[in-house]
Amino acid sequence: MNSSETIAAGLPEAASKTASLPKAGSSLDWKRLLFMLLGIGLFTLVYYCPPWPDAIDPMGQHFELSKQAKGALAIFLLAATWWVFEVVPIGITSLTIGALQALFMIRDPKVAFKDFMDPSVLFIFGSIVIGMVFTKTGLTKRIAYKMLSIVGERTSMIMLGCFLMTAALTHLMAHTAVAATMFPMLMAIHALYAEGEQKTRFGKGLFIGMAFVAGAGSIVTLLGAARGAVALGFYKDIMDVEVSFFELTAYMFPIGWLMTFLLWGFCLVAFKPEQATIPGLKEKSKIMYAELGGWSRKELVTAAIVAITILVIALKNFIPALAGLHKTGVLLCSTISFFLFNILDVDDLEEIPWNIILLFAGAMSIGFCLWETGAAKWLAVNWLVMFQNAPPIVFILGMAFFVMMMTNFIMNVAAIAISLPVALVIAPYLGVAGEVILFSSLVVAGMPFLLLVGAAPNAIAYSSKQFTTGEFFLYGIPASILLMLVTWLAVSVIWPLMGMEIYVPKIM
Repeated sequence: MNSSETIAAGLPEAASKTASLPKAGSSLDWKRLLFMLLGIGLFTLVYYCPPWPDAIDPMGQHFELSKQAKGALAIFLLAATWWVFEVVPIGITSLTIGALQALFMIRDPKVAFKDFMDPSVLFIFGSIVIGMVFTKTGLTKRIAYKMLSIVGERTSMIMLGCFLMTAALTHLMAHTAVAATMFPMLMAIHALYAEGEQKTRFGKGLFIGMAFVAGAGSIVTLLGAARGAVALGFYKDIMDVEVSFFELTAYMFPIGWLMTFLLWGFCLVAFKPEQATIPGLKEKSKIMYAELGGWSRKELVTAAIVAITILVIALKNFIPALAGLHKTGVLLCSTISFFLFNILDVDDLEEIPWNIILLFAGAMSIGFCLWETGAAKWLAVNWLVMFQNAPPIVFILGMAFFVMMMTNFIMNVAAIAISLPVALVIAPYLGVAGEVILFSSLVVAGMPFLLLVGAAPNAIAYSSKQFTTGEFFLYGIPASILLMLVTWLAVSVIWPLMGMEIYVPKIM
């Protein structure tokens, strides 16, 4: 498959270079050099500076920032700088994360590099393969043309239809798999809007919006992401209070869908489409759908494999006999099945976007590094004790803000796990109920809008080449502000109306 065919199929080239890299023979790229040296300078400054003071929690417990933990923060700053400004391909930044841990003995090399094959990384791999199969078999075009024939020719309605489908699917399956499934469909839709690899405002809104909405939809049920189930189990261990599947869904449903519609409005304003309509698209879509003919054997087999995979992963939460099956193992069975049924072949392995896989491998490695060295805990304690005498609503939003920021850099489950214990200690002294701490954390943990490494849908959307990492970060700032406003609305208005206890008598 050549370059043009790869783009048409909606698949990124594995060896593609970022636009920010200068071509051979061109003049020196001073901007790239500046940010490259900035990342190295931040690493050097933090790693070699004198020891920093301990973090002290409200109970008087000290948390030392060891040399290894300071090294983790140093790598964290270098990686964040290089990822945002794309001084090298994002996958190479991830390799730098592993290399620096090994070279400076921040963690044992066997541990640091083992994270590159973490089950979460392989889950992303399996999800991307599903998206590839949908493209190769033609299922992507079949779904895209059918949806376009229903929603019509207005670009605003096309965007809304894509967002609604994305949000709805995340109630039933992991948001990573949803993004991988939606991606080729969005590529097919954008190909009808613009020619070739042309970048458009509509394309930016379509793909960035899909990534954002995948996060918004994933907070509604426990099936959208692993963070919900882990956080509820963690909360039960600390507070000895069990939150049911349906209770979580009841409280999260209005927030997830409110964010979905607000993000649609945000994308229409921030990325106003060049065309209000695509004349003749509805009829053209009907004709193109009819030209696809009947369902092929490969389409039927693919649909069956994906449906069974999703069903098994979903039922794991309800059927004890399936509880022991790991979701990554189940998902990789679908990958194996695609090759067993000759839907994919060895040449398709060359089309895997390894740059994106490496991105999340590095994200897992730095996340575990911050967690295991104690650097993340040190950050959490220092941040949260600042609010121990603040008004209750300020404390709640301060906690949510910390989780929102940290989940852009480390696993959202880890961001919650390092924050909840400290927050739940402080909360009773401010008269804040533990439940609102849990739910507000889960809201923001599902929507990292700043960095590609915050969530797999972000990186999958980046494969469209419609935006840079810097643009994603830039537009993620107002989106994150919007998220914090919705969190405030949930805590102040929506959840109290639904019967959630927000404030409790203070412990004196």
